[in-house]
Amino acid sequence: MARKKNRLVVVVDRGWVFAGDATMMKDKYLRLGRAVHVFSWASCGFAKMVQGWRTERVDLRPCEPVEVPLDAVIFRIPVADDWGLK
Repeated sequence: MARKKNRLVVVVDRGWVFAGDATMMKDKYLRLGRAVHVFSWASCGFAKMVQGWRTERVDLRPCEPVEVPLDAVIFRIPVADDWGLK
């Protein structure tokens, strides 16, 4: 599974977690294409969720592209190009 340098899991303030193909916008926003909302995960920690997203314990929901203000990003994790996609 090859990894491109732009697919990220992004933790945003107020508890939001998304994944997508990241593009930095000129207006200080991070745009996530092919986006998924990490709606919930159960019986595993965050790191296990990032590694084992294909299990029934992780609820991923496809969504429209997301644009997040850069100052709202708490942290981001590079992941495989197909992360979160079926």
